[in-house]
Amino acid sequence: MSAPVTAPRLSDVVRALERRYPPSTAESWDAVGLVAGDPAQEVRRVLLAVDPVADVVEEAVAWGADLVVTHHPLLLRGVHSVAATTFKGALLHRLVRSGVALYTAHTNADAAAGGVADALAEAVGLVDTRPLQADAAEALDKHVVFVPVADAERLVDALAAAGAGAVGRYARCAWTATGEGTFTPLDGASPAVGEVGVASRVVEARVEMVAPRRLRSAVVAAMRAAHPYEEPAFDVLELASWPGSTGTGRVGRLARPTTLAAFAAAVAAATPATAQGVRFAGDSDGRVEHVAVVGGSGDAFFDDVRAAGVDAYVTADLRHHPASELRERAAFEAGDGAARPFLVDLAHYASEWPWLAHAARTLQSDLAGLGTTVETRVSTLCTDPWTGRVDASAHPLPEGHP
Repeated sequence: MSAPVTAPRLSDVVRALERRYPPSTAESWDAVGLVAGDPAQEVRRVLLAVDPVADVVEEAVAWGADLVVTHHPLLLRGVHSVAATTFKGALLHRLVRSGVALYTAHTNADAAAGGVADALAEAVGLVDTRPLQADAAEALDKHVVFVPVADAERLVDALAAAGAGAVGRYARCAWTATGEGTFTPLDGASPAVGEVGVASRVVEARVEMVAPRRLRSAVVAAMRAAHPYEEPAFDVLELASWPGSTGTGRVGRLARPTTLAAFAAAVAAATPATAQGVRFAGDSDGRVEHVAVVGGSGDAFFDDVRAAGVDAYVTADLRHHPASELRERAAFEAGDGAARPFLVDLAHYASEWPWLAHAARTLQSDLAGLGTTVETRVSTLCTDPWTGRVDASAHPLPEGHP
């Protein structure tokens, strides 16, 4: 008979979230992690939303949520009071009184695998994606250890238990070769093999395993504890760094090329409706196949977009001057009028909302792997601050108005 599935504690949920979106990968200016809540409380229902605003909190309370996970921080800048006389203080008091915890995954969720960038790329139809601005892969060491052949397997097991030998989706990865080692124990030594004052020759295995540099001390300690020699021979080599699989934004291609106007329409259909809608800059009939995306404010990445050589760039919060200069420069350099990249501009909220469904699915899956379960809901409240737009062509100025 299988064990009953139980609700996780908040601390379990936080650990699951932080394995997916490590806080250490957040920007230095960011504020991520648990904002409110008792780590010991049980979590049965989790509401996910882009913004920690009052309407979202009321939705959580009405639904009976135990936790709200938001993308944007409530307390990004330092505060000196959370009294209920302030709007943020009142929101926190409402959460605490209702027993609802609050957790934020912001820039650490932007760049992560399965994070905001991947979700937006998938929503607009991109395949074969890679980071627009790749983060460096985790720094690695190569541990090289010489050990008697009979002890090699036991040593590999010990190093793997300490975190070495993990490569992608494979564990306990090691390379070995054999050779002959020689040494002479001196007075005061307690050799596991050989005698003091007598030269010894031993058939040894050379064992090589990679490990994250942050685990260096633990891996070396595990090696020393498992090694039969009093003074094992080993090297720790720092491997070269290279771009990783995570980072800001994504670059990919559409399965079928289309026009800029049709692509912008597809982007609008794939993201939440907002008062702003979807704007685009460029030839409406221009061909679009290769695309870059950045969730949230993206005009800081124009140089990376140009270097990627894409046809179009999807992002949010594009300002007049940077957008105008990008298009003018593209037209000047193209010379033939085929100015790339085109721009597709979303509301900030709309560009980040697709991530919520990804986060909900992976959280349920990760917690199920621990033998626990939660119910998740993605908030469909539009928290974009703009509530309306007036089309000037539908409301012409009176005759004679300047």
